[in-house]
Amino acid sequence: MESMISGRVWIACVSVLFTLHVCLASVSVKVTPTVDVIVGETARLPCSYTTTGTIAVVQWFIESAGTRKRVAFRSSTDSGLDKDTPLTDRVTMETDKTLVISPVKVMDERSFFCQVDGGPVGTSEAETKLKVFFAPEKPVVSDNKRSIPLSRDNPTAHQVGKCTSSNGHPEPRIIWFKDSNPLPEVLDPKEKVYMVPGVVKESSDLYTVMSTLYLQPEKKDAKSVFHCTVEYRMPNNEIKKENSEHFNLTLLYPAENVFFRLLNTTPIKEGDEVQMKCETDGNPQPQFEFSKEDFTQPSSTGLLTLRNVTRSDAGTYNCEAMDFDAVDISLYKSLTLNVHYLDTVSVVPAGPLMINKGEPIELQCKTRSSDEYTLSWMKDGKQLSQKGSLSLQSTSLDNAGEYVCIASVFSVPGLQKQANVTVIVTGQPEIDEPKRAEVAKQGDMVTLECSAQGYPAPQFTWKPSGKESVAINGNKFTSTVTLEASAAVLKDGVTCEANNIHGADRKMFMVEIHSSNRVDSNDAKAEGQEGGSKGVVVAVLGCVLLLLLLVALLYFFTKKGRMACRKKEKKEVASGEVNNDIVVEMKSSEKPNEGSGLLNKEQ
Repeated sequence: MESMISGRVWIACVSVLFTLHVCLASVSVKVTPTVDVIVGETARLPCSYTTTGTIAVVQWFIESAGTRKRVAFRSSTDSGLDKDTPLTDRVTMETDKTLVISPVKVMDERSFFCQVDGGPVGTSEAETKLKVFFAPEKPVVSDNKRSIPLSRDNPTAHQVGKCTSSNGHPEPRIIWFKDSNPLPEVLDPKEKVYMVPGVVKESSDLYTVMSTLYLQPEKKDAKSVFHCTVEYRMPNNEIKKENSEHFNLTLLYPAENVFFRLLNTTPIKEGDEVQMKCETDGNPQPQFEFSKEDFTQPSSTGLLTLRNVTRSDAGTYNCEAMDFDAVDISLYKSLTLNVHYLDTVSVVPAGPLMINKGEPIELQCKTRSSDEYTLSWMKDGKQLSQKGSLSLQSTSLDNAGEYVCIASVFSVPGLQKQANVTVIVTGQPEIDEPKRAEVAKQGDMVTLECSAQGYPAPQFTWKPSGKESVAINGNKFTSTVTLEASAAVLKDGVTCEANNIHGADRKMFMVEIHSSNRVDSNDAKAEGQEGGSKGVVVAVLGCVLLLLLLVALLYFFTKKGRMACRKKEKKEVASGEVNNDIVVEMKSSEKPNEGSGLLNKEQ
């Protein structure tokens, strides 16, 4: 009996333990809740799991037409892809149970389920949502070229433009802007500004969005700038925008004011081109009519051009705008045109003037102008006088030439005139100081120039002569000669003489051999003398050095006791001191008193 009870207790314990094991067994599945991908790219949907039992199979399902449809599966012994699904030929399942879709289409945006079958321990699944994105095309504005008439009595809303952006996903949004400020999205046609949106789902499942803007325009809207923007979402919650081209409205309204102005920015002088512009604040611009006391001229552009104006063109000009829509408004304006002038400059006496050298001359110039002006005399680019008169007390040949009287109005840029007078000074020629000429060696050709002033024109004579030519520059005459640099030319030079009816002038032109090639005899002689002097000095220095050397040798041998002529006894000094002086005697059998010398050295 006891054994039966024990058996039943054991069976009951085993049953409880088995039931507890089954209850505690489970399967846990984990996926990425949301996966973002762009159309045409690859989507990866990972799936992982944990379990206490043995996994039988992992399957991926999609929702299609309100039901679930399997697209792929994998077990420890088998794997496969289901046919006739929206993902056929575009889906794979990797060994780590990741579902791969490539390329992604818009239709792939849906829920995916990863289901894990644990056999005895049960089944579990998790949902991941695939979101698909595609950037729409740049927005394009159309129907924005029409002219919009303004009516103050019955204002109505007019279509401003239609904005379209194609092929985006998810559905983009269109925003209208006026002068860079976004317009509120109003759909009520009773408002002054409202929009009519639209959307089309293309066969590709992409969205084309559009929005038509309506506006009750005012006159100030003619200067406003409009555009639209498409706003769309991309992966990772990124918001992007792209703008359309900017545009203006063409508004039609009558003129209220007329404006008449001169386009020239500088004072106007005779000979200038003048432009006057007439315009209104209406649109379109009407016909205009320009008038003055002596003429009337219509214009469709509002531009009046006067070419090569004179002082007679000065006066009052009128402009009238022919806008027949402007009721009870005077569209008439006037402006005054001033034309500055400067008369031709006259010179007294008129040239050309011929005077003798040394005589005085007096020149005067005059003119008239609409403004204050100045007069000045110039010659060869140098100012001689700052008034209308010019006096020369005693003329020289240098005073001959062209004199210019310049009249200027500084308050009017470019208003300037001038008159010229030629002064001829008669007298004998005057030759400029000659320039030294050099040649490389005797016999070379040399060219010399002799310039002279004088009137009448001087005649030139060269001695010795050569190939000659004459050039004239103003009141200066230049004769050029080319000849051989002979020994006579190198020694005596070349003479140029210029003469006319009043006299003659002559100058000597020296020709030398270039210093680097010339051997001057005086320099050679000086160099020889200098060399002789140097020889004498060297000889004297040599004798002195030889004498000093001889003295040194005598002293040396005396100290060493090797001189045969050394005295055997020392002389005593009266004071009793020993004298260390050395006495050297030079003796000869014929003249015993000649050739002796004494060399002393103090100790």
